[in-house]
Amino acid sequence: MRNYLPKLKTLMLAFALTLGATLAANAQSRSISGTVMDAAYGDPVPGATVIVKGTTRGTATDLDGKFTLPLQADDQVLVISFVGYMTQEVEIGNQTNITVNLEEDIQSLEEAVVIGYGSQDKKEITSAVVGVKPEDFNRGNVSNPAQLLQGKVAGLSITRPGGNPNNAFQVRLRGLSTFGANSSPLIVLDGVIGASLENVDPNDIQSIDVLKDGSAAAIYGARGSSGVILITTTRQGKKEGTTNVTINSFATVDQATNLIPILSAEEFVARGGTDFGSNTDWRNELIDDAISYTTNASVSGSFGNSSYMASVNYRDNNGIVNGVGNERLNTRLNLSQGALDNKLRFNINLSFTNTSRESINDAAFRYATIYNPTAPVFENTEAAQDRFGGYFQRDLFDFYNPVALANQQKFVGEVKTALTSYRVEYDILPNLTITGQYSQDRRNELEGNFWSLQDFQVGLGATGSAQRITRDRSQRIFESTLRYETDLSDKLNMTLLGGVGLQFTTNQGFNARVRQYLFDLGWNNLGAGAIRVGNNTEVSSYANEDQLNSVFGRANFNWDNMIFLSASVRAETYSGFGPNNQTGVFPAFSLGSDFTQIFDMGVFSQFKPRVSFGITGNLPPSPTLALGVFGNGNRIDLDGDPLTQNDIFVGINQFSNPNQDLKWETKEELNFGIDFGMFNNKVTGSVDYYTRNISDLLFNVPVATGAPNPFDPGRFNTAGSTWVNLADLRAAGFEFAVSVNQIGKGALKWTPTLNFTIYDKTTIESLSAGELGFEELRFATPGSPGQNNNPIIYNRVGQTLGDIYGPRLNGLTENGEYILSTTDPNQFEKLGNGLPKGEFGFTNSFSYGQWSLNFFLRGAWGHDLYNSYRGFYENADPASNTWNSVVTDKTPTNPLVISTPTFNSSVVEDASFIRLDNAEIGYNVKTNSPNLSSLRVYFAAQNLFTITNYTGVDPEVRTNDSENNDAFTSALSPGIERRNTYFQTRSFTLGVTVNFK
Repeated sequence: MRNYLPKLKTLMLAFALTLGATLAANAQSRSISGTVMDAAYGDPVPGATVIVKGTTRGTATDLDGKFTLPLQADDQVLVISFVGYMTQEVEIGNQTNITVNLEEDIQSLEEAVVIGYGSQDKKEITSAVVGVKPEDFNRGNVSNPAQLLQGKVAGLSITRPGGNPNNAFQVRLRGLSTFGANSSPLIVLDGVIGASLENVDPNDIQSIDVLKDGSAAAIYGARGSSGVILITTTRQGKKEGTTNVTINSFATVDQATNLIPILSAEEFVARGGTDFGSNTDWRNELIDDAISYTTNASVSGSFGNSSYMASVNYRDNNGIVNGVGNERLNTRLNLSQGALDNKLRFNINLSFTNTSRESINDAAFRYATIYNPTAPVFENTEAAQDRFGGYFQRDLFDFYNPVALANQQKFVGEVKTALTSYRVEYDILPNLTITGQYSQDRRNELEGNFWSLQDFQVGLGATGSAQRITRDRSQRIFESTLRYETDLSDKLNMTLLGGVGLQFTTNQGFNARVRQYLFDLGWNNLGAGAIRVGNNTEVSSYANEDQLNSVFGRANFNWDNMIFLSASVRAETYSGFGPNNQTGVFPAFSLGSDFTQIFDMGVFSQFKPRVSFGITGNLPPSPTLALGVFGNGNRIDLDGDPLTQNDIFVGINQFSNPNQDLKWETKEELNFGIDFGMFNNKVTGSVDYYTRNISDLLFNVPVATGAPNPFDPGRFNTAGSTWVNLADLRAAGFEFAVSVNQIGKGALKWTPTLNFTIYDKTTIESLSAGELGFEELRFATPGSPGQNNNPIIYNRVGQTLGDIYGPRLNGLTENGEYILSTTDPNQFEKLGNGLPKGEFGFTNSFSYGQWSLNFFLRGAWGHDLYNSYRGFYENADPASNTWNSVVTDKTPTNPLVISTPTFNSSVVEDASFIRLDNAEIGYNVKTNSPNLSSLRVYFAAQNLFTITNYTGVDPEVRTNDSENNDAFTSALSPGIERRNTYFQTRSFTLGVTVNFK
């Protein structure tokens, strides 16, 4: 008998191997399917991420919220997540088909903060970053996005002295960071770097996030030295298939307020003024209540993997003077589209704004205050009709009829902006995303200026004059980033970001002015002006371009929601610096830890100390500073014979010497902070202390012509000045913010929010570069008449920036003459400083049933202002009797001052103030309509009252000198209220907001 046992064993082994292989194959081919739903609405959630826990294997749900995912033998748990929902973990077990209902993560939605190139949960933020949502914005007739933030963020100063609706807001973050034109924070609008606030209407803004410290801003490198403001426009709702329509319309009345007291006509004559026989309230003749209108309409929605938002905003803002105002139309379209199971996403943002504005000569406000009150507006004489168009005028120095000035000079402008942005994202893996974004920002300005033939101030002597100006700017930016997120362990999460960027900027413009017209034809017919050279004429044009290349990276680490670390670096090359220093490197790091995740902190629900350090740069306002710039000189007649025209040429002047070493302005900032929450986050807030050292500030320094140029070896100075990296500054500050969420019982709730900043004012550490430089820089003379010679702002090495110097008034003689401490400018005393010691904002929000009440107090303290009205027009000397006199609480009356007006300590006033800046009461009308989501009626008021001891027009902080048009020195002369300041206004707004669904 044959032995089959070996064969049987072989057969059994083969069978076992086959069975094992089959089981293994079946295990490998196993998969799980499912549907991800919105728990609240029961709608599918497309684009949700489904990943096997502990791996990078995953997929995304399709348009119907469905997915299928292959599994391996040891796969045990699925992790399902989507932005705005709470992440869920589901055990696989033996399941082959599952349904997952995702709950909205309300806290996550509220706590998400936009940072550079992405967003981050607030709990992970380790830098000084503040997010402001629409419910926290200022209310009323808010025409500029900067107004939404006024007083809302500690360390962010937003000012606009006076009530001119055409004036821009001065925005400063943590004080002064440069002398140059880029002293305002960088604006990033929907990811577009360097956008203008004009590109967005306040109604379209969903959130504003402020990167305050150097660590947060360093990811923007050369453009982040003055801080960064990130603006995100409105997106669509999440629920698929819905359409939301919102209409917001309101009307505003503006009234002049806080007018400086002056003498009546009788008092003026009694003091010795010339009597022309009338009694005219010049301010009443110039100003009137202004009515403005605004309407905003938007529609948003989503279907499938597509979403959209379109809006139209129309504003007609009028000033309190006829001929002052602006009309603006802004349109916006945001589109989003997903493809390939939402792994590929497209975003298109388009914004177009047309603005037309009309202005007057602001000197009309000065003359409306100090013009002779006995003079009539019109004079019915043949000479007045022929020469002045019927207006009363007299050939006296600095004496112009303010009504004529407002009507016989015209200044108009048109601004068209177009911001287009195209963004594509692709998920290479569920945790690896590549993006590319191209944007173009275009701005076109057209100005027209006109001085009538009968305008006494300018046009009469020029026989009429007109001017046309164009300015065009185009900026193109391409950026691409790669983002990778992974769990290095069960407790350690890492997010890496890398990117490159290219920026191209082109500027060009044209300016022509002529004079001597037969008729008042204006700027639309410059050819009718007979004279095109000499006084009141101009012809010029310009063009320049620059390029900025960037590469950047950032790493964020989260250890078990207890310890957070972030580090970034950006390297940039700019064509506008010297060839030896065109590349700069800007690193940053930050570290924070939430102690409540480690220790029992009692009442604290969050206690997160953090420290950060960052280096940022600043681009110059012109790309030509490092070059040996040549420009136009005077007309030269080669043979001296005026009858020969073909030998007349414009000479060439060199304005500055080349500097091959010209480089970045840099700011090093160290920040210590604590984010805290108490009583289960019923009370939340933050505390920050920062120090900053700003070095290598750009300045134009006089040099000796013919001397060796140390910045261009082997060559000599051929011009009288060179742009150099000159100054070093030091500053520090303390910031505090706290909010209490809904205090009260029953239906009445109160939410107060307070923030304040205490500044260690900017100190000038150096004003030198090698052997070049200064020990002090003096700016800002009071002006004419009689006070043109002595500057009043001294910037001295070792002292604070913006110090006001002058003689101290030690009293008056019996006759009313000044007793001054000295008349030698080198012996003048420090009388004050134009920068504030601190600022605060206090917001109060009340709700009661359908009613809501919000009011907002804002203020500043520790800053001084030169009151130019008192500095020129409170004295009673004979020469001053041409003008009316101001009579404030600080004006000497016994005796009257008979000295010629001279700057002194008495006209430097403490301008600390508290202002009820904003108040609104609203009512939400109950509606049962299936097509009407909400209906709200509201009444708002702005600038209701101001508490201050300052007696000028407006105690608002002046960060620069409005009469200094030099971008590099204007910031060196803060603290001056000029006589041409537009009067303050108080506003009342009535509006309605309707939401349809």
